[in-house]
Amino acid sequence: MILLVLAFLGGVLTILSPCILPVLPFVFAKADQPFRKNGLPLLAGMAFTFAAFATVATTGGAWLVRANEYGRAAALVVLTIFGLTLLWPALADRLTRPFVALGSRLAQPASSPTEASPSRSLLLGVATGLLWAPCAGPILGLILAGAALEGASRKSAILLIAYALGAATSLAVALLAGGRVFRAMKRSLGAEAWIRGILGVAVLLGVAAIALGFDRGLLTRVSLASTSGVEQSLIDRLHVKKAVSTSPGATPLMPDLSGATLWLNSPPLTREALKGHVVLIDFWTYSCINCLRTLPYIEAWAKKYKDGGLVVIGVHSPEFAFEKDVDNVKNAVRDYGVTYPVALDNDYKIWNAFNNEYWPADYLIDVTGHIRHQNSGEGGYAETEREIQVLLKERDGTLPEGTALVSVSGAGALEESAGGVKSPETYVGYDRAENFASPGGFTQDAPHVYSVPDNLKLNQWGLAGNWTDNESVASLNSAHGKIVYRFHARDLHLVLGSGSDGKPVRFRVTIDGHAPGDDHGVDTDARGNGRVTDHRLYQLIRQKNAPTDRTFEIEFLDPGVQAFAFTFG
Repeated sequence: MILLVLAFLGGVLTILSPCILPVLPFVFAKADQPFRKNGLPLLAGMAFTFAAFATVATTGGAWLVRANEYGRAAALVVLTIFGLTLLWPALADRLTRPFVALGSRLAQPASSPTEASPSRSLLLGVATGLLWAPCAGPILGLILAGAALEGASRKSAILLIAYALGAATSLAVALLAGGRVFRAMKRSLGAEAWIRGILGVAVLLGVAAIALGFDRGLLTRVSLASTSGVEQSLIDRLHVKKAVSTSPGATPLMPDLSGATLWLNSPPLTREALKGHVVLIDFWTYSCINCLRTLPYIEAWAKKYKDGGLVVIGVHSPEFAFEKDVDNVKNAVRDYGVTYPVALDNDYKIWNAFNNEYWPADYLIDVTGHIRHQNSGEGGYAETEREIQVLLKERDGTLPEGTALVSVSGAGALEESAGGVKSPETYVGYDRAENFASPGGFTQDAPHVYSVPDNLKLNQWGLAGNWTDNESVASLNSAHGKIVYRFHARDLHLVLGSGSDGKPVRFRVTIDGHAPGDDHGVDTDARGNGRVTDHRLYQLIRQKNAPTDRTFEIEFLDPGVQAFAFTFG
């Protein structure tokens, strides 16, 4: 609601923009005619055209944001032209001259009563909207930028409509007030010419920064480091409800899936379209080790029972802010071999509809659309598969009796836990951190030079070097920072993100002060060397022998790395 109000007010203030001046003569040309038959159609046509124009710009902008370097270059050209029009009004006049000419012709006094019609005013509004849209102000720029980054959506469309209505409202007031308002504005616009020039210089400086690649590091910092505070705290508050009850006799209806922000491996699926099928809903997120270890079973069931009527849907609900990035999820789906449909639940609408609170969590739905079985966490694979078989037999009875259960073996991070794990999932950000042993504790949200005690007890950990610890992430400010952890498990994983400048971060791992050798993980070599290249879970240690209490240390040779959470197996 607040965003809608701001968008509407931004539209209202559009009339104060210097570049709105060419629009006003068309509006005031109708000031002496009936408002309902002339002014109102003009404003309606202008608002409609503006909204349509901006929607097209949003869709095209989203494509450019996700396109290759050619698309990036095209976007820079457009931004450069926009900046130049702000610096040199003559160029803006030349570019908008066709629209001004069309508006002028349409605004000519009618030679007969039949020409002074609502349809003529509506057409004038369309031409005015085409002139108005390219210079409608900074609030519109923010709306279009956000929509371009996130993709065209119902939310961005509503914000654009609110902006258009605000601008139409201000122009309606001006229309009713008459030409005196226009003349007063025209006299005052000279004082604002320097603002237009400053904006033009700012746009051109931004283009230069983007062309030189400075934006990549900045966007990484803004979209990941800052969201770890605000956005991550919002994410943390979204999963606090109890899971759907599946007690004996309770068969709740499967919630709708319309809350998905995007679908991978499939067009959007609906509850109605899925009726008649047995459906398995798997809530997961790609940096969750427990989720990853269930994927081989989910994938095997999807392939084995597809022809029998089973539809598997992975609902990807992010735990960390970086897991909302579409490209990150696409890479994970590809790397982990997920072939079934995946619904991106970035707004937690599906999560909340199911009242879910676990990663992973599986829900089995029968052919009538009712939830018949639920399993949370790892394990329970045999029970879940037998329930799949029961529901498929209920569906059409074609599944043979005694159908064998799947046999799977994951590789790397997807391999099942060996058991005997005595170390819990541990968050590095101070909001959920436990057993932090560095002297003095955390210095929240500010750079601080940390050190690690000589002797750590089991499951204690600490930072060494210059770090900034936020609610959900710790960021390394200078090279050679370390994280040390006393753990007991076969596998040690750490969720990490690449540097703020977009460059890989080199690291070196040791166990009890020595290179890991044969105990290295899939993301390190025998000498303990590795690189952080993107935001994901990294397997750093996989021991060959039975686990014992050991001290893990990772040293980052470059600054900028982001550390989120330890997991074990």
